[in-house]
Amino acid sequence: MNYRPYQQIDRRVSRQIHVGRVPVGGGAPITVQTMTTTLTTDVAGTVAQIRRAEACGVDIVRVSCPDQESALALKDIVRQVEVPVVADIHFHYKRAIEAAQSGAACLRINPGNIGSPERVREVIKAARDHNCSMRIGVNAGSLERHLLEKYGEPNPEALVESALEHAKILQDNDFHEFKISVKASDVFMAVAAYQQLAEVCDHPLHIGITEAGGRRMGTVKSAIGLGSLLWAGIGDTLRVSLSDEPEEEVRVGWDLLKGLGIRNRGVKVISCPSCARQGFNVIQTVQTLEERLAHIETPLTLSIIGCVVNGPGEALMTDIGVTGGGNGRHMVYAAGKTDHTMDGGDMVEHIVQLVEAKAALIQAGIDAEKAAAKMAAE
Repeated sequence: MNYRPYQQIDRRVSRQIHVGRVPVGGGAPITVQTMTTTLTTDVAGTVAQIRRAEACGVDIVRVSCPDQESALALKDIVRQVEVPVVADIHFHYKRAIEAAQSGAACLRINPGNIGSPERVREVIKAARDHNCSMRIGVNAGSLERHLLEKYGEPNPEALVESALEHAKILQDNDFHEFKISVKASDVFMAVAAYQQLAEVCDHPLHIGITEAGGRRMGTVKSAIGLGSLLWAGIGDTLRVSLSDEPEEEVRVGWDLLKGLGIRNRGVKVISCPSCARQGFNVIQTVQTLEERLAHIETPLTLSIIGCVVNGPGEALMTDIGVTGGGNGRHMVYAAGKTDHTMDGGDMVEHIVQLVEAKAALIQAGIDAEKAAAKMAAE
């Protein structure tokens, strides 16, 4: 069996661009994105939504700029948030210019949709003047007419051809700070398009399954599509598109990366589905712990196993482990070794205290390493 952890799988080599201060591609960490659902002209509501996404660990946020008022509102929004903001532009080139002037870190745009070559050059100039990158966003639901006539229907080849046509427009104008997405709601079409595109260019790729659906189905489709791409080393930034709150998209995006061992943030809970052998209510305990531990950003692992069948084995591989026992007493493991027993009556509070203390120790070590590295560099 040729088992290799993800870290040993060769990641596709791409150019690196920047979305504000965040590097994308070129070996940079794969970033998690989302998009606001508020009216962009509602500055207070949009800022509040972005801040909730920031608390969940979002790296980049996209907002829609369908009109001048929205593009100009970006100026007030970007001043109040920490993460870089991408302006979503569709057809009107002036909206792109206004968004760049208002402080957008990136423009999501299709150069071929905004008019004459002169208008494209105006947008590129605004992007250069204001240090904006771009994302070429190709979608199976809005392919150009000539490609639909050529291929008869949306397919991976049409998505790739559209992406490369738009990329050529920017490259012909000596603009290279862009990434590409080729999204479809059909998982197989999207994955095939990204695979084909990855083979013929070195542009950074923003991956996603567009219009994936609600929380459950959208998460499943995204896990299948994005998971297979990430496992193959394809993808430099991602968005999980759900009919749900933006912060839920961020949580699922992080769970995808954590599940594949690509990036870690917060507590990764490993838990059993429970059965008649369980020594405590595993499902309720895990649900409560996920809520109580959501504030922790330091990466660590916690195993919650209802009985001693698999519990000790799982505990060997986690920072903290709990195994259900008889008589209301449960075993607690630390760094894979038995540490002490605890009473089931206050187990949640006890686990929260243990995790918070462990997170503080780990974070202190991380901070010390960063400080030492900084001193060495200076």
